[in-house]
Amino acid sequence: MQTTQVALWVVVTLVALALAFDFMNGFHDAANSIATVVSTGVLKPGQAVLFAAVFNFAAIFVFQLTVAATVGKGLAQPGVVDVHVVFGALIGAISWNFITWYYGIPSSSSHALIGGIVGAVIAKAGASALMSASLMKTVVFILVSPTLGFLLGSLMLIAVSWGLRRSTPSRVDRWFRRLQLVSAGAYSLGHGGNDAQKTIGIVWMLLIATGYTAAGDKAPPYWVVVSCYAAIACGTMFGGWRIVKTMGQRLTKLKPVHGFCAETGGAITLFMAAILGIPVSTTHTITGAIVGVGATQRASAVRWGVAGNIVWAWIFTIPASAFVAAVAYWVSLQLF
Repeated sequence: MQTTQVALWVVVTLVALALAFDFMNGFHDAANSIATVVSTGVLKPGQAVLFAAVFNFAAIFVFQLTVAATVGKGLAQPGVVDVHVVFGALIGAISWNFITWYYGIPSSSSHALIGGIVGAVIAKAGASALMSASLMKTVVFILVSPTLGFLLGSLMLIAVSWGLRRSTPSRVDRWFRRLQLVSAGAYSLGHGGNDAQKTIGIVWMLLIATGYTAAGDKAPPYWVVVSCYAAIACGTMFGGWRIVKTMGQRLTKLKPVHGFCAETGGAITLFMAAILGIPVSTTHTITGAIVGVGATQRASAVRWGVAGNIVWAWIFTIPASAFVAAVAYWVSLQLF
C-alpha cells in the first residue's frame, strides 16, 4: 500500500512537471505563432497571443495523435522508461528552454524534449535502448523542416509577387492584413497540433511505465490530451516577448504579405509533419520561412549574424538538454 501511494505521488508530481514544460513550451514558442503578425502591425500583442492560444487549443479537434504516439512509444525500447527517465527528460528540456528564453534565442522546445529523453535513456541503459528509426526521422527533420519552410515561404512570396505585380502597394497591404489572420491561425493550429502532442507523448510514456495505462492502449487517457492542449494554450497567452522581438524584428523587416507567405509556408510544413507523426520544431520551421521570405527580396534583407546565432542554438539544443537530463536522471535516483 505504501509503495502504491509513493508511486502515485511521484506520478502526480511528474505529470505536473510535464504540464509545466508544456506551459513553458507555449510561452517559449509563442513567438513562432505571433511574431510576424505582431511585427507587421496586423494585431496588437495582447490580441495576437489570445488569437494564437485559441488556435493552439482548437488543434485538439483537427489532428490525430500521431506525434504523441511517436514520442510516447517510438523513442525508447519497451521497459526502459521509468519515473527517473521521465524526470531527467523534463528537467533537461525545461532547463534549456529557460536558458534560451532568457537570452532571447529561438531554440526548439521539441528538440529540447527529444534531447532530454535521449540523455536520460542513455544514462540508464545506454544508446542501444533508443529506437533509432524514429529518432533518426526527428534528427533528419532538424534540417528538413527549416529547409522546407524556407522553400515554401520563398515560393509563396514569388507566386504572390508575380500574381499581384500590377496591384498597388496599398491595395496589397490592405488585402494581406486580412489574409495574415488566416495564415497566423493556420500556423497556430499546426503549432498546437505538433507541440502539445509531444507533452501528451511523455505523459503517456510515464503512465505506461508506472502501470496506470496499458501499453497496448491505442490512445492516452482523454484527460491527458485536454490538459496538455490547455497548458500550451495558456503558455502562449503569456507570450515570450524576448523571442518575439528576435523573430519578428531582428531577422528581417516584414510587411503583411511577407508574414502571410512565411506563416503559410510554415503551416504547410507543420501540417505535413503532424500527419506523418514526426515531431518537428515549430521554431526551426518558422525561422526558415522568415529567412526564405527575406532572402527572396534580397540577400541583404536578412540579418545573417542573427540567423547564425539561432543555428548555433539549434546545434547545441539536443546535446545540451541530453547532458542536463543525464545529470538529472542520476540526481533523481537519490530523490525517489
